[in-house]
Amino acid sequence: MNVNTLPSYYRDRFHHLNQLPSVRHSEGMLKSQGGASLYYQSWCPVNVPRAVVVIIHGLGGHTGLFGNMIDYLVHQDFAVYSLDLRGHGRSSGQRGYINTWAEFRSDLEVLLSLVDTQLPDHPCFIVGHSLGAVVALEYVLCYPSAVQGVIAISPPMGKIEISRLRLALGTLFSRIYPRFSLSSGVSSAVGSRDPDVNLAYAQDTLRHKRGTARLATEFFKTVTWIKQHSANLKTPLLILHGGGDRFVLPEGSREFFEQLIFPDKKRIEYPGAYHELQNELNYQEILHDMTNWIERHLAVAPQQASANSTCEHS
Repeated sequence: MNVNTLPSYYRDRFHHLNQLPSVRHSEGMLKSQGGASLYYQSWCPVNVPRAVVVIIHGLGGHTGLFGNMIDYLVHQDFAVYSLDLRGHGRSSGQRGYINTWAEFRSDLEVLLSLVDTQLPDHPCFIVGHSLGAVVALEYVLCYPSAVQGVIAISPPMGKIEISRLRLALGTLFSRIYPRFSLSSGVSSAVGSRDPDVNLAYAQDTLRHKRGTARLATEFFKTVTWIKQHSANLKTPLLILHGGGDRFVLPEGSREFFEQLIFPDKKRIEYPGAYHELQNELNYQEILHDMTNWIERHLAVAPQQASANSTCEHS
């Protein structure tokens, strides 16, 4: 990744991160379902990593948005892998478009396969932000023993601040013109309470605010499916949400958390915090909570990835 093309808020963090002598940085392309080319990066401590953390970004995002989190994790001797989902960042595909949700599942699966090849027998945790949290939750419902745990940041399990008109157009055009694209209409100002972060988001040419009709219908169908199958969740789960999130309202993740039967669950809500918790004013507190939760689950013997999917969702 050419960090010089990133806004200064990200650039400064990745300049520091990629020059650390104790960390090996790699990047490349992976092939996913339908021939999609996915850009990925990894940061691996020179010392034997304690575990692997896989990061999946949200709608319109990319790997470059997680410098704070990656820097924090590698200093705790965690290896970090992240990719740009198809239609995002440096990966191929129309911005904000998928044919079916199975394509996002495949994108995550190819990254986890790379992790398993390069760091076999290491405990693995998925961190999913917003849309990425839905990708992670659907994946572990399909493959219950694939990873050691999931951290869902700002998961959109309830009301989302997108106008009813845009949602209605998405439903209509998904059938007749699935690649029809609209702006989400979400302001950069709702990302973080840090004005430098919001300025960086507005200047970021890799970010987009596009969502296609097909993605909208696949997204809402998948969220509904996850809720309907929440009793089947068998993977440890940590939910982190900002109490002031104006894009993905925290009530949705609160209600979802309460309906979960699996006992190994935890939810933390940060009063006043916005949507992009990894870049919030109190991001160090949030990352501290996240790594503490991961460390508590390292005492559990690593689980082996399930060979067969239990997923009925397409």
